[in-house]
Amino acid sequence: GGPCAVIAPVQAFLLKRLFTSEKSTWRDCPEEEQKNLLCHTLCDILEMACSDNSESYCLATWIRGKTTEETASISESPAESSRREEQPCKMYFCDKDHCFLINLQMRIFFPELKDAVWDQHSAWTNRFGVLLFLYSVILTKGIENIKNEIEDASEPLIDPVYGHGSQSLINLLLTGHAVSNVWDGDRECSGMKLLGIHKQATVGFLTLMESLRYCKVGSYLKSPKFPIWILGSETHLTVFFAKDMALVAPEAPSEQARRVFQTYDPEDNGFIPDTLLEDVMKALDLVSDPEYVNLMKTKLDPEGLGIILLGPFLQEFFPEQDSRVSESFTVYHYNGLKQSNYNEKVMYVEGTAVVMGFEEPMLQTDDTPVKRCLQTKWPYIELLWTTDRSPSLN
Repeated sequence: GGPCAVIAPVQAFLLKRLFTSEKSTWRDCPEEEQKNLLCHTLCDILEMACSDNSESYCLATWIRGKTTEETASISESPAESSRREEQPCKMYFCDKDHCFLINLQMRIFFPELKDAVWDQHSAWTNRFGVLLFLYSVILTKGIENIKNEIEDASEPLIDPVYGHGSQSLINLLLTGHAVSNVWDGDRECSGMKLLGIHKQATVGFLTLMESLRYCKVGSYLKSPKFPIWILGSETHLTVFFAKDMALVAPEAPSEQARRVFQTYDPEDNGFIPDTLLEDVMKALDLVSDPEYVNLMKTKLDPEGLGIILLGPFLQEFFPEQDSRVSESFTVYHYNGLKQSNYNEKVMYVEGTAVVMGFEEPMLQTDDTPVKRCLQTKWPYIELLWTTDRSPSLN
């Protein structure tokens, strides 16, 4: 349940890279192409994590069997020295049986990132590949930059007891920003500024915790650029995806209005004080002169309770023009844990998703954690899998 915080985002971005290629069949991938896909994917995530415009990237690599002094004295040509720095240090990696002292190199690269990632392919696929890539992302982002974005600077990125990746670590790998929250934009709470997601993500994130009402994921993560989502359970991360780009069509005006309204409703009450109506209307470029705003207050709050409900607000300014129709699309689920797969073979589980309108009779297929997680985005989704059992979130 720990390494999935790195492996699942890499898997998701690998799928994004694969789907944007010219391949006719994505399941048929020769070994050399697998290598290229992995290295391109790692570059994409490192480029996203780079905080400034310097285009300097840090790769953590290690050389087995060399002392720190030998590592530090590797000879380089003047041209090589001008393009990177090597900072050797000693670090311990531990598993359940042994601790290993490793001579770690932190190489700072400038524009030659892709060549450097390709050169280290054997390290990424070796025993410590996940940790080396994790350190590379953190060092490329910059430790101080991470501390500035994380809500509590003392909070570890990896849980010290169970080894799970924190939400800040997941967000760092998905968006390049180590913020601790999943809502859209920043929020003020008791005088504290709480950082959230600031733009549409390339790959999305949905969590079972939202179905349990522990949090609410914003539309920047729920509606990413590609129809690929990380699914979070209490202890694990898996990947859910489709190839139908219609699932991530541009944000509808009503969806934008809902998102803006909710930024003024940080506690997700479903209403705002009527004093904020003018600000919401301005943010949505609606007519907002005082007389019209007062007229709308009277119409939307006829009982004079001093609140504006989200539902009537959307119905007034963004009425649905088309009735919702059923849509069906092929979906896939990936769980990297062997024991969570049929016959302990990691594979993509294929299924069909049907999204129905609220007015249609419900076709109740199951009530699994995967479905409850997906219902946070599609409340009336039903899933039919090609396997005998539904895929596991854990």
